[in-house]
Formats: sequence, C-alpha cells, structure tokens
Amino acid sequence: MSRPTLILFLRVPGIGRGKSRLARDIGRVEAWRVARWLAARAQRRARDPRWNVVVRVTPDGGLAGAEPQGTGDLGDRLARAIRAHARGPVAVVGSDIPDLSPARIAAAFAAARRFGSAIGPASDGGFWILALSSRLARRVGFPGVRWSTADTLADTLRALGGGAARLETLIDIDDAASLAAWRNA
Repeated sequence: MSRPTLILFLRVPGIGRGKSRLARDIGRVEAWRVARWLAARAQRRARDPRWNVVVRVTPDGGLAGAEPQGTGDLGDRLARAIRAHARGPVAVVGSDIPDLSPARIAAAFAAARRFGSAIGPASDGGFWILALSSRLARRVGFPGVRWSTADTLADTLRALGGGAARLETLIDIDDAASLAAWRNA
C-alpha cells in the first residue's frame, strides 16, 4: 500500500491578497501577519513521517518547491490535486486551521481507511480536512458545491454520495470573529 499523501492548500500571503474578510475587520497589514502565521504554522504541523506532504499554492509559482493549484474554482483545483496524488489515501487541508495537528491528520487517514472517506467540519460551515481512500480519490469531483458558504460541508457530503466519517469540528479563521473565537477557546 502506498504511503498516504496530505495536500496543503495554501494562498501565498501578501498584503492586500487573500484574507479579505479578516482585512476588513482588522486591517490589511494585520491580516497579512495572521495569514503568514497561519501558513507557517500549517506547514510545520502538516509534516509527519507517516505521510507525504504536498503543498499546492496560489498564485501559481508563488512558493518555491510547491505545486500550482492552477485554474478553475476551488472544486476544480481540489479535485485535480486529489486525483494527481491518488496512488494511496489522500487528504486535503487548508492553511486557515490553527488547531491542525499530526494526531488529527492521522485520525482522518484512519477513518478514511475504515470508511472510505472522512471529513472534519469547520465552524463556518465548511470543512478543515477531507480524507479519501485511493479508490474514491481517483474519481472525486465536487459538482454543485457552494464554496465559502455555510452550505459547503453539506454540499461536499452530497458530492461524495452522502457518506463520510465525521471528525471533530475545528475553527477556520476567516474573519475577526473566528480569530477571536479561536483565541478564546
């Protein structure tokens, strides 16, 4: 069996690029600082000898050694990345989850091995991790998913055929309220 692959989806932090809701709340420079901190933390916490780590970035070419996310909506980019690494189990995470940890990632891979897929809900209605068996990863698609909405998790589950092991809910930092909620948790 091939070693699992964890794909970290990352927007290269830049002042005025990304984190627009957070920037509206706390200012562009402070949002950039938070984005840099989240990106660095996610890259550190994703590393573990039990799986391969692949970083996929936007904008393409924005980080040396990283794979480009390419064109299309988030569903197109996720499906393309997952299918490209489907030789074994695959999980995908974003960089906005400060409580990402190797133990949580390992739990997602274990659940995907047992059930075929596992998803970790995010507090904003999305998800912080999606883990798939290699069989499901080879044919994954996300038709009809309304990205960056309170419906993302439900739409993703529907796109996966309705079933996935549920993991714990974590906070996804997108705005000042979610940043404060995480700091106060």
